[in-house]
Amino acid sequence: MPRSSPAEPGQEPAARGGATALQDVVLQVQGLRRSYGALEAVRGLDFQVEAGEIFGLIGADGAGKTSTFHVLAGLLNPTAGTVRVLGLPPRQARSRVGYLTQTFSLYPDLSVVENLCYVAGLRQVASGDFQERRQRLLPLMGLGPFGDRLAGQLSGGMKQKLALCCALIDRPELLLLDEPTTGVDPVSRREFWDVLAQLASEGVTILVATPYLDEAERCHRIALIHEGRIRRRGTPLELKQSLGLTRLELRCGERIRAEALLEQAAGRDTVVDVQTFGDRLDVLVSDAERGAQEVRELFQRQDLALQDLQVTTPTLENVFVTLLRQEGGQPLPLSFPGGGERQRRDGPAIAARALSRNFGSFQAVRQVDLEVRYGEIFGLLGANGAGKTTTIKMLCGLLEPSTGQVSLAGETSRLRSRELLGRIGYMSQKFTLYDDLSIRQNLAFYAGVYEIPRALRRQRIDWVLASCGLEGQGDMATGQLPGGWKQRVAFGAAVLHDPEVLFLDEPTSGVDPMARRQFWRLINDFARAGTAILVTTHYLEEAEQCNRLCFLVAGQSVIEGTPTAVKEAQPGRLYELLVPPGSTQRAADLLRGRWPSWRVSIFADRLHLVMEDGDRELGEVRQRLAAAGIPIQALRATPFSLEDAFIGTVQRAAEAGSVAATSP
Repeated sequence: MPRSSPAEPGQEPAARGGATALQDVVLQVQGLRRSYGALEAVRGLDFQVEAGEIFGLIGADGAGKTSTFHVLAGLLNPTAGTVRVLGLPPRQARSRVGYLTQTFSLYPDLSVVENLCYVAGLRQVASGDFQERRQRLLPLMGLGPFGDRLAGQLSGGMKQKLALCCALIDRPELLLLDEPTTGVDPVSRREFWDVLAQLASEGVTILVATPYLDEAERCHRIALIHEGRIRRRGTPLELKQSLGLTRLELRCGERIRAEALLEQAAGRDTVVDVQTFGDRLDVLVSDAERGAQEVRELFQRQDLALQDLQVTTPTLENVFVTLLRQEGGQPLPLSFPGGGERQRRDGPAIAARALSRNFGSFQAVRQVDLEVRYGEIFGLLGANGAGKTTTIKMLCGLLEPSTGQVSLAGETSRLRSRELLGRIGYMSQKFTLYDDLSIRQNLAFYAGVYEIPRALRRQRIDWVLASCGLEGQGDMATGQLPGGWKQRVAFGAAVLHDPEVLFLDEPTSGVDPMARRQFWRLINDFARAGTAILVTTHYLEEAEQCNRLCFLVAGQSVIEGTPTAVKEAQPGRLYELLVPPGSTQRAADLLRGRWPSWRVSIFADRLHLVMEDGDRELGEVRQRLAAAGIPIQALRATPFSLEDAFIGTVQRAAEAGSVAATSP
């Protein structure tokens, strides 16, 4: 196959569509298998990726994504099957492929430019080409002003962008990205994906692996992979339409009772599935009109007040969960041994008043007020560097506030006392399990630390293993578990002692949608029993599970409320714009010349536009696109997602100067 270079910046490749010519196929995989002894990690994958396409391999830790990437990058040989990269065996194509691994190898003691220079030397990039590419890539990634900064002093999002620069320095034709945004905050994630869209428009072909289904919406096509097999592939829209179901969003005063009634109806007649969120219920139905009527009649018979019912489309998570259920992957709900509803207590479980923390002249947290009640799930959200970790450390008693007061489980002093810590559960982002111990030994250690009665220890350890899907594997070394499975065990260790107050820092990173749903079912069970739960997450679809949210920007609280209230508080409207294939990036660049880039974002072949003065600004959108010869194929208003609300809130606060922008 002749080598074709990516288009120059500003040019877009020919539109995809119709029959795929052989020379347009950059990556072809047929019957790929990869085994490690008796373990078959990849079990017969078939897919192809076209030139200039962003193709997503979507699945959890342990699904086989990284093994697949190792074969495609030429690092491993396939056990069986055929792989062609740019028409060649993977090892012969490596000089034309950029690869960003999960643990990207930046040198923290080298500056941004020195890291780039080092990789360019390894890749034998000519000096003149290096200078030209450096001058283009660093501004593209927002790293232009930070060339002399040490890589170790960059935020997580900026490190990811520098790693992407390193992967692009020799101008590859194919880019392999293995979970490039894990642990990256929503603002940096959106910026990262906007860069990928720009690269794809210039002809770079991108294969990206991610466990995040909101990121899958930004891919032209995706393949859902589970246990080494592709379960479904197509465009995000095709997959959602293939489900043949409609989603109803319900809001009512008695969600727990309503959920129980709807679950009883699930599987009969129209109702297919029910899922609880922080201030709503999602109900999948086989027929929208009949399903809505049945829900209204059920609520009326049971004297339940239905505040709101919206008919909307299924999510990709609905698709993934439904597929796994069809294969018998539905986990059974498990009751926590020796638990039960505790006596409701008066007063807040967690409270902060005018909480501030300074590190020298730097003020990390500024006059924060928050309150978490018993039985409530509260989400603390913010970009990297916003002050979340510092706030949690003060709330836990691990860090003294510079000013302000903290109340924890009714205590305002001695927050590190043995008695109080025995009533608190904490799951950190860097989970504290011992890799050299078995899973059961780790859990036994925590059971001893928390002084759980011996009569309950075995029952609770068995409960953790069962709820994690690890029955019969308790003797496995914890270090052998993929990250997502470690997360499950770490959660179990954090709740073994049935805490009154629970802190969860990024609890479901790398966890598949079915396991994530099981996670949140357990979290809701603890909340219903009276546990106060404070959660941080970068996965904003997951933040919908919280009863209330607080957004931190540069150490300050800028908005607080239910997920619905936060979205409804956004000024203006969100619109989805569709233009002809091949024109998406040009339309985005044109509109970003008029509005801030965060108000114009690319989602595969669509644009999302935040219009604060709807009619006037929409008229200007039409005029600008018409003047550039770009016809509008579709334009419709669409509800704000929580990610849209978060990014809009953060950016408006920074633009208004009410808070300082976080530094990289």
